[in-house]
Amino acid sequence: MTEIRGLYTLWLREVKRYLRDRIRIISGVVTPILWLFIFGTGIQFAGSIGNLNYQQYLFPGIVGQTLLFTSMFIGISVIWDREFGFMKEILVAPVSKASIFFGKMLGDSTDALIQGIIVLLLGVLLGILKDPVMFLKLLPIMVLMTFGFVSLGLTIASFMQNLESYGIIVSFVNMPLFFLSGALFPVNGPNVPNWLQTASTLNPLTYSVDALRQITLGQEWHPLFPLYYNILIVLLFDIAMIVVGTLALNRRK
Repeated sequence: MTEIRGLYTLWLREVKRYLRDRIRIISGVVTPILWLFIFGTGIQFAGSIGNLNYQQYLFPGIVGQTLLFTSMFIGISVIWDREFGFMKEILVAPVSKASIFFGKMLGDSTDALIQGIIVLLLGVLLGILKDPVMFLKLLPIMVLMTFGFVSLGLTIASFMQNLESYGIIVSFVNMPLFFLSGALFPVNGPNVPNWLQTASTLNPLTYSVDALRQITLGQEWHPLFPLYYNILIVLLFDIAMIVVGTLALNRRK
């Protein structure tokens, strides 16, 4: 019971802190809107996306971007907790390091998922998400995405000593992940160089976005990989990052 109570307390703390930060919630909504309405409408896309308009193609990528950026930057809470002494208190609590990591990971993942659901609602307003069942199918993929990227953010934060360093490293990691994921253009198009296609296959976000796009666009989209394969890769990424993140937390005294 002690482990469950500790895990629940950390989860609840992260969710409450997120919900009270209205600026972060609003800014997390404004950015996807800008991408969808300005970038998605104003740019003449040269790639091959069949009969889709670019806004339809872009939407799953924006959902992926929202989950990636929110999940990764939420890891900054580790540094804040360390600065104000809260991390020292929870590390000496009679709760295992694994429960501490899971508590923070689940809390931060809930925050990122809320942000992603808000973006999904934009898809409803745009007429991209027309079927409630589609909405429900997207949620498990989004949950898996947040687990992995939140764990990655927490892992990076465990090695950082200040906020400035964390911001630089996360931006350095986020940009290649996003641009090489197929969120903005097909990574298997005829004009895409081989090195970029190879890099995209090493990117966990590629499989996440491909899964989101398969569910959102259905038969109108020719996926890079089968849906089960995408889910398997994302799941393996989650497991790897949770293990690495727990070990990174264990090294802290």
